[in-house]
Amino acid sequence: MAALDILGSRPAGAAVARGFEKVDAGCWADSGDVSVYANRTYAFPGTRAEVAAHYRTAAERDGWTLAPDALSDDLCFAKKRMSLQIVFLTAEGLAEDGHGSRPDLTTGAGYSIHVDSFVNSGVEASC
Repeated sequence: MAALDILGSRPAGAAVARGFEKVDAGCWADSGDVSVYANRTYAFPGTRAEVAAHYRTAAERDGWTLAPDALSDDLCFAKKRMSLQIVFLTAEGLAEDGHGSRPDLTTGAGYSIHVDSFVNSGVEASC
């Protein structure tokens, strides 16, 4: 999962966020379902609309399609048994996750790319 090209795709001006230099990848199991995942976090000085435009183009080019169950303002895509979400970061969310005050991620459009897939289960990729 960590080697997926989409995790390295980013709009011009976006940089890997300090403290998030490595792709966060792993797996978890719950009630018989197993999921593998990978996350990448970027700081971007531009707007959320610029991030959204970049990923709509990059995801489509890479074979992802907008997930049918995505809300109109969600950036959630599906490809085979994987889902791809772009999540915009907030100061509150960063604090809840133990990352404290990060103006580099809450000014402009700090965001995280999250890809996951359920393995050996009947669970389909969804948003």
